[in-house]
Amino acid sequence: MESASDALPKYSRVLLKLSGEALAGERGFGIEPSVVDRLTDEVKAVHEMSVILGLVIGGGNIVRGALASQKGMDRVQADYMGMLATIINALAVQDLLERKGVATRVMTAIRMEQVAEPYIRRRALRHMEKGRVVIFAGGTGSPYFSTDTTAALRAIEMGSEVVIKATKVKGVYSADPVQDPSAEFFPSITFKEVVTRELAVMDAPAVSLCRENDLPIIVLNLEDRGAVAAAIRGERVGTLVS
Repeated sequence: MESASDALPKYSRVLLKLSGEALAGERGFGIEPSVVDRLTDEVKAVHEMSVILGLVIGGGNIVRGALASQKGMDRVQADYMGMLATIINALAVQDLLERKGVATRVMTAIRMEQVAEPYIRRRALRHMEKGRVVIFAGGTGSPYFSTDTTAALRAIEMGSEVVIKATKVKGVYSADPVQDPSAEFFPSITFKEVVTRELAVMDAPAVSLCRENDLPIIVLNLEDRGAVAAAIRGERVGTLVS
């Protein structure tokens, strides 16, 4: 009898969105090597399922453009700093993935050929067809767009069947469960409900892109070991937004 770990994946093309804050661990800033080690174990497990996988990693563990602009910095300048932060994170994850035998390419929306390849859609698709994990860094290359929007955009461009957003909470709630212990957990919810109730799944442009392109989102807790692989196999993990 086939075990759960041997089951064929429900999704064969996946875009995994990781928050930059997750890389910081309990310190809340920078890159915690032990956290990246565990995170890359999760990515490796998914890669071994022969899933075509793309990654988008936020930069909030180093700098958040929107927050910096609220402190008085020029918004465009702050957003470019945030884009550079995502590239730093991408390089850290690439390094550890390749040490674990996972062929990985970092592709940036901002050209810096000495560090990574420029993002070219057809080249990215070719990397994926060859079994490489592609990390999309540098956001969209334009200010005012979040890495949530980048994840939705790249998922659509790569023909992904699902966006998995790995966060610090179990899934989607009616309110912030950290602030409100009575917040209701939703195992599944529609895009319309997300918009109507203004739930914090992804930012509005990202949700709109996914909704218009019939691209489901799964929100789950990155701290739950094996959760990403379980979601890809089709098990009920986190919240399904569709």
